[in-house]
Amino acid sequence: MRAKTFRASLLVALACLMIPAGALALRGGLDQAAERLQSDPVYVDRSAERAVSSGEEARIRRTIGGESGPVYIAVLPKRALDEAGGDASAALAQLARQVGEPGTYAAVIGDSFRAGATRGILPRGEAGALASEALEAKGGEGTAAVLEDFVRRVADARSGGGRGGSGADGGGGGFPGFLLALLAIPAALFGISRWRRRKQERAELEQVKQVARDDLVALGDDIRALDLDVQMPNADEAAKADYNRAVQCYEQADDAWERARRPEDMEQVTSLLEEGRFAMTAAKARFEGKPVPERRPPCFFDPRHGPSTTEVEWAPPGGSPRPVPVCAADAQRIQDGLDPQVRHVPVDGQMVPYWNAGPAFGPWAGGFFGGGLLPGLLIGSALGGGLGLFGGMAADAAAEDYGGGDFGDFGGGLEDIGGGDFGGGDFGGGGDF
Repeated sequence: MRAKTFRASLLVALACLMIPAGALALRGGLDQAAERLQSDPVYVDRSAERAVSSGEEARIRRTIGGESGPVYIAVLPKRALDEAGGDASAALAQLARQVGEPGTYAAVIGDSFRAGATRGILPRGEAGALASEALEAKGGEGTAAVLEDFVRRVADARSGGGRGGSGADGGGGGFPGFLLALLAIPAALFGISRWRRRKQERAELEQVKQVARDDLVALGDDIRALDLDVQMPNADEAAKADYNRAVQCYEQADDAWERARRPEDMEQVTSLLEEGRFAMTAAKARFEGKPVPERRPPCFFDPRHGPSTTEVEWAPPGGSPRPVPVCAADAQRIQDGLDPQVRHVPVDGQMVPYWNAGPAFGPWAGGFFGGGLLPGLLIGSALGGGLGLFGGMAADAAAEDYGGGDFGDFGGGLEDIGGGDFGGGDFGGGGDF
């Protein structure tokens, strides 16, 4: 009964691996919104109580830009508040932290409208006050009208006009306003640069996750194939223990894959897969009455081939020979003068050897070959690619390349958050549509 339960669970897990990445993104309102806002300034959940139409969404998107600076807007259902303890301001702050870009943030969550800005974008508390004013002025015209009005007020405030008009200083504010405009240019360029970088990183993460999913499926197939041997009467207890360890590694790797948000998160996934694959190799050997092989790094050409059995001298195109760990099948192919079975991965629509795939694949490879199992193997200029050093340096190099910081990198998060609620009478910092 226990075996049947496991087989059913494993089949469900394997089926989940085949779900498109887009479907997996439905796991949470704030997570999904943050992911989309990293490449698009407006995100609308169509199930939201105050969702705007596609045309209205496009109009809001066109309003953003120029003097408004970077503005991020989300329209979410009320249930998204549950992810932040029911607090709309906390939900907006959480959303901004997950996006991790400097700018002005606004969110309509259920009937609540909140706004805030990261340090240096607007004076403290200004974004919340502008949200309240926009809600008071346009609340009767609907969500889209409020959001468009809010963006325009942000643009006025950033251009030096301030809230509600030209201010009390008369013509003396022209020169300071000009200086502020000059300072805003590099800030805007910096924001655009980070936005593009994050968008590229998201695309790279999806490529690496797809490759890691293939690794998960391969280990899952091996586990299913050996399940019948585990259930045989008088099955070797040590073999069953190795098998159970492989199952445990598979489940942990699957969980780590789901939680991965950056390319460096893939190192934990592939490290578990490497351990699980060796456990499967040990289990198979015990079931066949053979000695358990020495723990060795995976086959260099494709970690899915399993642990290596020997080392051979091999030279990449245009490179110098070097010893690499290989499986028995690839060792025989090289001895016969044939090309090994090389793992190719997708990069910008092309399939390339994984060692030429760039730094995004460094942590993925480092999980297979880290921990000193493959010391001194230089991947990068020596092999014509850019993964850096395998082993302990792989993750460090990748983390440095992608940046280890978060929302605090640009001033520590949102300033005071304020806004209002559609339909309420309190527009001084909180209320409802």
